[in-house]
Formats: sequence, structure tokens, C-alpha cells
Amino acid sequence: MEAQKKIALSKREHKPLQVNPIKHSQPMGAALAFMGIKNCMPLMHASQGCASYTKVFYTRHFNEPIAMYNTSVSDITAILDGGDYSILMAIENITKKNKTLKPELIGLHTTGLTETKGDDVRSIGTHIEIPYCYVNTPDYEGGMESGWALTAKALISQHTQETTDIKSNKLLILPHVSMQPIEVEKIKELCDGFGFETYALPDLSTSLDGYLSEGQGKLGTGTISIDDIRELANSATVITIGSSMQIAAKALLEKNEKINHIHFNHLMGQENNDNFVASLMKIRQIEPRPLVKRWRGRLQDAMLDSHFLIGSSHFVITGEPDMCVGMCELLQSVGATIDAVIATNYASILETIKADNIFVGDLEDAVIHFEKADLVISNFHAERLLHSQEKRTALMLRGFPNYEELGNQLKNDQLYEGSTQFLFEVANALRHVKHEH
Repeated sequence: MEAQKKIALSKREHKPLQVNPIKHSQPMGAALAFMGIKNCMPLMHASQGCASYTKVFYTRHFNEPIAMYNTSVSDITAILDGGDYSILMAIENITKKNKTLKPELIGLHTTGLTETKGDDVRSIGTHIEIPYCYVNTPDYEGGMESGWALTAKALISQHTQETTDIKSNKLLILPHVSMQPIEVEKIKELCDGFGFETYALPDLSTSLDGYLSEGQGKLGTGTISIDDIRELANSATVITIGSSMQIAAKALLEKNEKINHIHFNHLMGQENNDNFVASLMKIRQIEPRPLVKRWRGRLQDAMLDSHFLIGSSHFVITGEPDMCVGMCELLQSVGATIDAVIATNYASILETIKADNIFVGDLEDAVIHFEKADLVISNFHAERLLHSQEKRTALMLRGFPNYEELGNQLKNDQLYEGSTQFLFEVANALRHVKHEH
């Protein structure tokens, strides 16, 4: 079974054409990551069309103004002018046009056009007075998840200062790209409750979350600042959530080998959350707050209440690898049958999923599995495919994009609380479609 799974993953990874893609580009992941840095100006080294698409994509998904700028490179100027000129002129024009715009960090990320040209985005930083972070994110490899992770790594590698000091109560969370702003906030709150000085990188907990503030949509409004990033190497503990984020943790450990690294593939379901809370208890030597224990009990009750519906149902899940792993394990903990997992890109963590079909592909590949499924967990684009089917199959919207629903940034599937709400949402969707049928 394991050998067959690896063969299937390998074959699907090299599909030459995606007809109805679920995959999104690395620059989009990088842009989102830079939005999670306080007063950061995300600058895409690309044509206006690439940046405009990203801006519209996130505006529709989050229903919020989006901080997004570009260097307005065309195929002609990319060859004749070179990357240095385009980047410097873009920064000068943007800051001159808006005198109130005072970025504390320029977050430059490349695209396929400028990567193919081979622009030296590293050396351009010597000509910029504002702190500058560059990350190479060509469209033709990786995806949103890797673009986000590479940006976190770049911020640490380029700006975190080496040290041998340690602050015993300082904790850094490295969340994967599929975690919503409210989920990062909830995890930070839990850690704060144990007495930690908690940081997240990137930190969307105060960005894209519906809070109207002065200057919103002009610069990133994340909680963590460039000054905070410089001082991250004195964190006693770094916790990665999602396999993709381990490259960022490795970069931090190179700054200070005394840091304790704890990894979780996800924070969905009882087992992983028990381990997460136990790790915090071990470090701080204190008990969790009563509400944490109460939500643990509620999750156990939700698992009992929902297991009859979920345990008799078949599922298809599509999305980023780290997101798929968490959902599969939580659903299978209450007896679900996962017929197929369709991932945006290959990641070794996919090999751990127990499902009949696991592959990298698009919604065209997924359609054949929709026929048998009782519920599909996918993005907005799966909706019209399910409507064309004779069989009534429920759809639960997760991942990017979701243009159908409001409040995406406030959906919580993490920790005991979010896992409880996730199970009830799944069970109610199944009840609706099965009773209607």
C-alpha cells in the first residue's frame, strides 16, 4: 500500500497541465507572509498583472483592503532596464506618491518573469535605506505553502541577529500558511496563559481580521515588527506548526543552537493538542487554565456526538499539504473514511496520510472521487463541479480561495476549541445532505 501510494504521488506530481487548479503560486504565499509583518511594504517584483491578481484574490477572500505593491516590470523592461532600476524606481515612486507611507521593512519577492531574467535581488538591498528582505519565489516551482515558508526563513536568515543568550519565557510560533488570523491569535493566547512572551512569524493575528484601523491596506499590520525579528534568536523555544515551517526553525537554530525546537504537524484533534499543552506545561511547570480543560472535555463530547455521522461517511479533501494532514487525522479519529486527498504540491508529509488515493493534482482529477463522497472539503471552485453531479454531496469550504462565505479570517479549526467546532460543522453538513437525500 505504501509503495503504491508513493508511485501515485510521483506520477501526479509531474502532470503537465492543470485544467482546474487548486494550486496557487509561491509569490502569493510570500505576499501574504509579508502582510503579517508590522509596517511592512510587500513589493512583488513582477508585472502589474501578477500583483493585481494577487491583490484581488486576497481582497475577495478576506473582504479587506490589501497592502500590495509591484515593480511594474514588463517583458521589455525586464530585458532592457534590468531589475535594479525597476526596484529602486518602484520604491521611490511609491513612497513619494504617499508621503504618509513610512514602511519599516521592504518585503521583495520575485516571480517567474524576474527569476527567469536572473535579477540580483540580493545586492539591491545595499542601495535601499529602509530595512530590506528579499525572497526568491518563482511561480514555476513550489506553491503558496512553500512561498510562505521561504519568506519566514528569509526574514530569520537575513535579519535575526546571532546570540548565545536565552530568555526562558520567550516563545516563537511558526504557523503554516493555511492557518487563519484567528487561529494564530488563539494559539498565542493559550501560550500567553502559561506565562510566555509569545511571538508568531508571520503574524496575521492583527492583520486581515476585519479590524478597521488607520492606514489599513497601505502597509502590513501584523503584530511582529522588524525589531522583534532581529531579537528572535534569544527565544528559549520555537514551535513549528506544519511540516513546511521546519526550514524556518532550522534557520533560527543556526542563530542560536541553545533554542529548543518542538514540532507539530498540526494542532487539530485531541492527541496533538494534548501533546502541545503538555509541552507548554513541562516548560513552565504550571497547570493550564480551567477553560483549556473545559474545551478538552467539549472536544471529547463532540467526538462522541459526531462519530455516528462522520464514521459512516466518505470524504474527499483538497488543499495545501499541511492543512490536509490535520483534517484527515481529526476526521479519522472519529471513524471517517478518506477516499482521496488531492494536494497542491508534493510534500513528504503526505506520505503519512492514511487514504486510498493521495496525489498532487487539480479539481479535474478530483471529480471522479466526488461521486462516492458524502462530503468534500475544498475551496470555492469545487462548488460548481458538485452542483453538476446527480448525487447530492455536501461541501465544506476551506483553503484558498473562499469567495462564497464571509469571515474566513475568523474561522478557527485549531486547538481543542477549533477542533470541536470543525467536527460539529462537518456533522451538520452531513446531516443536512443525508436527510435531504
